[in-house]
Amino acid sequence: MNSRLGILFGGLTAGVMDITAAILTWKIKANVPPIRVLQSVASGWMGKDAFTGGIKTAVLGLGFHFLIAFTATTVFYLVSRKIEFLLNNAWVAGALYGVLVYGFMYWVVMPLSNVKRGLFSWEVEITAVITHIVCVGLPIALCVKRFSR
Repeated sequence: MNSRLGILFGGLTAGVMDITAAILTWKIKANVPPIRVLQSVASGWMGKDAFTGGIKTAVLGLGFHFLIAFTATTVFYLVSRKIEFLLNNAWVAGALYGVLVYGFMYWVVMPLSNVKRGLFSWEVEITAVITHIVCVGLPIALCVKRFSR
């Protein structure tokens, strides 16, 4: 198998699943339109100006989102070359990796970015952790295992 395929499919699958989950979650929770969700990703770089940039900043946000998904997949792939547990126990490793990605994004990256976070909410945190397990960690681990043994 090919390592590039593992990274390609892992990044694409996690990227699509995660952004779809975010769009659906915020549509159901607060009737937030998809363009606003994508602009919120771009706001990490641009700050509040991202919300006035229309489709251009939404596309930028989508690009950043997939950059992050492919980076997370590449990191998992590289570490899995050194730690056999990650591929031998892909379901467990994927779930743990989802929590790790969530923690890194929400407690390291976002505070260093221009994103303005709302007040702490257990509902939001639990939803985000579950989403990262199911839509980020598991797809990455399972795709890397499947395509890049």
